[in-house]
Amino acid sequence: MREAIEEYLTYLRAERDSSAHTLRNYRVDLTQFLGHLEERTGGGSSPRAEQVDHLAIRGFLARLHGAHLAKASVGRKLATLRSFFRFLCRQGRLTANPADLVHGPRLPVRTTPHLSVDEAFQLLAAPAHAAPATTPKPRGPAAALRARDRAVLELFYASGLRIGELVALAIPDVDLQEGLVRVLGKGRKERIVPVGRQACEALRAYLDVRGGIPAPAAKGPRDPEALFLNHRGGRLSVRGVSRLVLAYLLKSGLGKKITPHGLRHSFATHLLDAGADLRAIQELLGHAHLRTTQRYTHVGLDKVLEVYDRAHPRARSSGQAPSPVPGKP
Repeated sequence: MREAIEEYLTYLRAERDSSAHTLRNYRVDLTQFLGHLEERTGGGSSPRAEQVDHLAIRGFLARLHGAHLAKASVGRKLATLRSFFRFLCRQGRLTANPADLVHGPRLPVRTTPHLSVDEAFQLLAAPAHAAPATTPKPRGPAAALRARDRAVLELFYASGLRIGELVALAIPDVDLQEGLVRVLGKGRKERIVPVGRQACEALRAYLDVRGGIPAPAAKGPRDPEALFLNHRGGRLSVRGVSRLVLAYLLKSGLGKKITPHGLRHSFATHLLDAGADLRAIQELLGHAHLRTTQRYTHVGLDKVLEVYDRAHPRARSSGQAPSPVPGKP
């Protein structure tokens, strides 16, 4: 079975173009399952995939549950096993997928903290408020970093990008003339995302002063194509963006603890509240399934009641007649 695992990982790398992060997680999950099987057989020869049944998988999940592993992690490991055995079925090595007979844990519905529209505007204004009022257009590294921070926040909120997608952007990926950004998402899938006027203005202002960020002294010249640079002149990291968002949440006076992922939720929620189609939001977020997009949107009760009162024919007040149908008396 160890050889089958390596074949599967090679398939993911070569055929599915999976990321290094995905490959690492799949390897850990499958190796952990293999270790469980080897313990059941007394540490003898490596088990064969053909010998695995749904009871072995249930035992593995029960063991994870007994170790107090989070339900989401248990569900991810089961999804890994389903994908692995599905691969073996397509290869003709198995006739049925034993993981299909196993139900995953029921996951709690979690609501990711997100911002209201007013709170989002307050956060976006924080970099400007942090600038000293000494000169109309301050220059230098500090001014360049503030311009970068504003561009990061504006682009995040305007596009709903994943944090990994944002830090991976290169300068040629941004078309400020058309207001478009080319993004390489999960599974190396490319999509084009529109961005608004405010984000384009923030990006122009940042690119004008990007050269003011010092080049790294010890590690050679800065990445010539990286859109967002850190204070050392290298590419801005995921952790750097997280610290940036937290810092401006504190400076803005907002009491909420919002992650960059929460800004992505805010983007989707505000679009839906404004009447955007859910499938259009799905395309913008780069989701493969609509059910994933639904978890990103948080529609308030007031909005639900407003839509109901406007759309349902029996929700109108008793004195209000239904709208006439054109062409009928």
